[in-house]
Amino acid sequence: MRKRLSTTFRSVKNNNNNPDPPPSSSSSSSSSPSKKKKAPASSSSTINTNVIKKEKKKKMTSSSAWSVYLIISSRLPKTYVGVTTNFSRRLKQHNGELKGGAKASSAGRPWTLVCIVRGFLNRSEACEFEYKWKSISRKMPRKKKNEDDASIRLLQHREAALSRLKASFNCGHLLIEWQSNSL
Repeated sequence: MRKRLSTTFRSVKNNNNNPDPPPSSSSSSSSSPSKKKKAPASSSSTINTNVIKKEKKKKMTSSSAWSVYLIISSRLPKTYVGVTTNFSRRLKQHNGELKGGAKASSAGRPWTLVCIVRGFLNRSEACEFEYKWKSISRKMPRKKKNEDDASIRLLQHREAALSRLKASFNCGHLLIEWQSNSL
């Protein structure tokens, strides 16, 4: 009989701590312990963990299309730039429909997509792009505040920062999609 070690990890432990069967009274006591054959380990648990690992690896490689996104609050004049492999799930997290999401985005709910940049080779490249976009946005001068067009000004500011970033970052393999209904 096997006992499950954890609900998270599907490994099992045999109740019998000693895999070698106890010597029977009919066998000779002169047999050396090195000649004893161990009972075969349960291969089903090994197969299960290998299958799970392969599925995770397959999932990571198939869904590892990293993207950087820009979202805007429908309620407040706020924008947010982030990185993800699954934008629809991430937007639901930002809007509080799913667990997770950045603390910084909880105040501006609900959020809508403004721009998504796809085609990054790996997570590192996507995070570097996100960092530079945010950094350039922070360093650029802002125009004087006018409450009437605050959201439009924010989007223009982020777009100008993205234009500067494109000049310094190799964006030839990237696809930048602006959502027409957000501007």
